[in-house]
Amino acid sequence: QVQLVESGGGLVQAGDSLRLSCAASGDTFSSYIMGWFRQAPGKEREFVATIMWSGGSTSYADSVKGRFTISRDNAKSTVYLQMNSLKPEDTAVYYCAAAGRYSGVYSELARPNLYDYWGQGTQVTVSS
Repeated sequence: QVQLVESGGGLVQAGDSLRLSCAASGDTFSSYIMGWFRQAPGKEREFVATIMWSGGSTSYADSVKGRFTISRDNAKSTVYLQMNSLKPEDTAVYYCAAAGRYSGVYSELARPNLYDYWGQGTQVTVSS
């Protein structure tokens, strides 16, 4: 099992940057695909970004591509989400998640049900 704790959220203005962190404990961190999702009030949880085991491959939602960067440090058991040029529509609770199994079907990476473990979330609010 893996326990995940997010940090780094806050209130910022449009155009600002934030870096979210997600610290993992428990099982071997490098054996998990890591993802970031977000959920705005009244909306479904949506995919933001994912990173494969060694960090060599990443994937992003179109809405954040070019502005957000996911990375991981397996030595520190931590995954990061660098968010630049933030927009009010980025306002949401951000969750990190860990997936221990992957069939190799690329589209699965964006589906919440692939991920076995979730953090408690961190609020990001972007004012206009």
